[in-house]
Amino acid sequence: MDDLQALRVELLSSFFFFNRFIFKARTGRDFIISQPKSNISHFIEMCQALEDVFFGRLTHLLINCPPGWSKSEIIKNFICWAKAWYPDSNELYISFAHELASAHTHIIKQTMMLPIYRKLFGVEINRESSAKDFFKTTAGGAVAAFGSSGPVTGRDAGLPGLPRYSGGVFVDDIHKPDEVHSDVIREKVKRNFIETIEPRCRGHNVPIVVIGQRLHQDDIFTYLLNGEDGNKWHHINIKALDDAGNARYPEVLSKEKLLTMQKFKPYVFASQYQQNPIPAGGGLYKNEDFPLLEKSPDIIATFITADTSETDKEWNDKTVFSFWGLHQIKFKNAAVENLYCLHWLDCLQLQIEPKDLEAEFIDFWSQCMTYPIKPQCAIIEKKSTGVTLVSVLKNVQGLKVIGIDRTRKSGSKTDRFIDMQQYIAAKQVSLPANGRHTKMCLEHMTDITANNTHRFDDIADTCYDAVNAAFIDKIIIHQLADKVDYNLLASDMMQKQKNLDFLRRKAYGN
Repeated sequence: MDDLQALRVELLSSFFFFNRFIFKARTGRDFIISQPKSNISHFIEMCQALEDVFFGRLTHLLINCPPGWSKSEIIKNFICWAKAWYPDSNELYISFAHELASAHTHIIKQTMMLPIYRKLFGVEINRESSAKDFFKTTAGGAVAAFGSSGPVTGRDAGLPGLPRYSGGVFVDDIHKPDEVHSDVIREKVKRNFIETIEPRCRGHNVPIVVIGQRLHQDDIFTYLLNGEDGNKWHHINIKALDDAGNARYPEVLSKEKLLTMQKFKPYVFASQYQQNPIPAGGGLYKNEDFPLLEKSPDIIATFITADTSETDKEWNDKTVFSFWGLHQIKFKNAAVENLYCLHWLDCLQLQIEPKDLEAEFIDFWSQCMTYPIKPQCAIIEKKSTGVTLVSVLKNVQGLKVIGIDRTRKSGSKTDRFIDMQQYIAAKQVSLPANGRHTKMCLEHMTDITANNTHRFDDIADTCYDAVNAAFIDKIIIHQLADKVDYNLLASDMMQKQKNLDFLRRKAYGN
């Protein structure tokens, strides 16, 4: 047996070895294997489970693992390995977006077109296969890409009547993170899996592999693990912190980083990294997350956020105006550069008709103008009544109005509340200990959940817009930096000139 043949045999006999070899051949980089304390590498665990799929020992496999842990790389390389064995196999690669699944399918094709792959396994791609989302081998096999919420038509997984591996369905990240908190979209994905994806298997022994991070307590994984589709699923559950409290992938995320995430991003940590979503009805914010200050901090800028209601009916969200102060974090009485906090100076909640919005806002703004640091802008969400208010207020002298557009890019309301969690958990939003609004704001914020079981979220909306303006988009800090005191600048320049003239006279005796 020559060296090439020996290598071929070794690669076909071990998917784990093949995965490392083909990654290096395609990228030029080593595939780094995790080495956790007192546990096996999650890569070894995943590769062993996929070998069980290939050899028919498993037909329904669920793998949960944190994001960024090379799960897609493993699946892509597995399909290449399976094709090296049986180039007539038919695989479906499915992800939450057709574009993403197409990109993965294209990489599979590129890998199989590598000279070393072709030389080792003799597998050839059909020359007519030019699309990114579909290609065929000359042996008649194929790989096709689809989105998890769209139709899966014209393509099948596997071949009927064969006792060996003939293809499979591979679902990689079935839920889109910024849509999973929508009950409607989440249920649509589940229904599509049951009605469209599962039926594409052409034989009873054609496997289905579903891999991804947990994102919601009622996601597809809960449904399948409960056996609600009538199948028994083998579950590989990879936690970032194992049951002994050790980092499972320390080369990427140390134990210290994970514990920090657990403290400041508990919802993300529990769901995406520990594969155990917090019950969605649990509160995102705690009373102790909001410092209550007896004395106002040294405010350097103030601004207003507003969330307007559609009507004055009791079942609707109310109109809310919030007044905010920005200040720098201090350590030993010295300001820490680029570290800021928000102080919730005031908040007013009203049930009013749209026609009264302008007058009520002007009244609130007038009160804010009595504060030593005048509000530099008002940030208002541009929904129906908000659009009108933004339009009207832009004619008010001395008031800068910033309209906020909610787009798909900005995510769902739940996504925004989860994004805000880390700043509140870091105690970067404080309230006056004896403020007229303090009790109301605390009760409201601690009622906010990740699944919208709370009744109202109008106050929380104004809080998010303030956190976004101060810490995420940093528009308040940028506006602060853009402010130039020309009188102070001129005075400083004159003083420097006087100092220069003094030194010159002293040096030359003039």
